[in-house]
Amino acid sequence: MTTHTQQPTIMLIPGHWLGAWAWDEVLQHLSHLGHRATALTLPGLDKDDPHRAERTLDEQVAAIEQLLESEPGPVIVVAHSGANAPVTRVLDQHPERMTRVVWVDSGPVTSGLAFAPDFPEGSEGLPLPPFDVLAQQASLDGLSAEALERFRARAVAEPGPVLRQTVELTNQARFEVPTTFVCCSMQSAQVRELAEAGHPMFAEVCRYTNTSFIDLPTGHWPMWSRPADLAKVLAADTGAV
Repeated sequence: MTTHTQQPTIMLIPGHWLGAWAWDEVLQHLSHLGHRATALTLPGLDKDDPHRAERTLDEQVAAIEQLLESEPGPVIVVAHSGANAPVTRVLDQHPERMTRVVWVDSGPVTSGLAFAPDFPEGSEGLPLPPFDVLAQQASLDGLSAEALERFRARAVAEPGPVLRQTVELTNQARFEVPTTFVCCSMQSAQVRELAEAGHPMFAEVCRYTNTSFIDLPTGHWPMWSRPADLAKVLAADTGAV
């Protein structure tokens, strides 16, 4: 078996409403496969932070940068869903620090866009919607009643400043970083079609020069619906399976 020191560290960044806890099962599977991995709770997603509603996208970017700096060796950054905004920013600023970026049912953000620029100020943030509403926006396929109960119990409102802040990108070197798209609620063929058609959510995909697409059919939260399979996909990207 290849030793940890020869492998990239797999850095797991969860999407909206989620903390590092969302990756617990995937972390266990990666450990069993002999891989070093770590997960991050982004600023604003820690329920014990009394100032969580005030946290900004800049603070989330800084937290990822700090974690990157703590890893002396190569790093694979894995972004799920709404983690795409801070991860795209970090990719733009530090492309040389990433061996690969893996987008899990997600993708890089286009410069000049914000998730919700008109989200009202002074609120407690965007709470997890009722599941019947959420299911109209993102697939819940594969999630057990237990997983949904845990999701509801542990979800933290996404901070308004994070949702309103525009992503500004300047470094063309980000397009040269090896990139994997793990396609779950939407097949890779459809993602490519939308990218080639210039759909704003996928506009950046075609600009990356070293990409691979992996279909992992399930809902939008594969870390709960197919954690072992997702771990195998991530392990394969280290080149040491």
